[in-house]
Amino acid sequence: MTSSIRAADDAGRPAGRPASRPVRVRPARASDLPHLTRIEGAADALFVELFRDSGWAPPTPGEERARTAGFLLVADDGAPGAGGAPVGFAHVLEEAGEAHLEQLAVHPDHGRRGVGSALTRAALAEAARRGYAVLSLCTYADVPWNAPFYRRLGFAEVPDARLTPFLRGLRDHERALGLEEHGRRVVMARRTAG
Repeated sequence: MTSSIRAADDAGRPAGRPASRPVRVRPARASDLPHLTRIEGAADALFVELFRDSGWAPPTPGEERARTAGFLLVADDGAPGAGGAPVGFAHVLEEAGEAHLEQLAVHPDHGRRGVGSALTRAALAEAARRGYAVLSLCTYADVPWNAPFYRRLGFAEVPDARLTPFLRGLRDHERALGLEEHGRRVVMARRTAG
């Protein structure tokens, strides 16, 4: 599964930002794994700045992500050849009969170019290919690059009364980590097809 997607309408990019190349979304390779930690750390720095929280947890090593049940997709920079440098990734957990987008991270140097949208669409397609009807995620309700971003891609909030035991467990875990200290967290989901 490799797709080449034009990552943004270049006319809509911020001033001074170079035109984007097509972004390739593909399954992660072992050689990509060290890059995932760097990408997540750079993306997390946006939260540290927003929340003014110097105690933000360190990124999960890519090798650890690769050992969990699920799949990892990377967006690379579209450089010629078999695989360019990763600029973002999506990590989807497959657990308890559910597909859950555990992490979506794009290096800020490649932000606002459609990379996150391309990764999310590819994660939806791969989850559908694996037989999942729904992809879920947990995110901040009011951070612009969180729930509002996913809402534009067709995700909707899941009411607490409709949470599966798996999703309830994830919410409890997030509370234990203290993520709600920074704002309201929500569970969102959308059908993988359509």
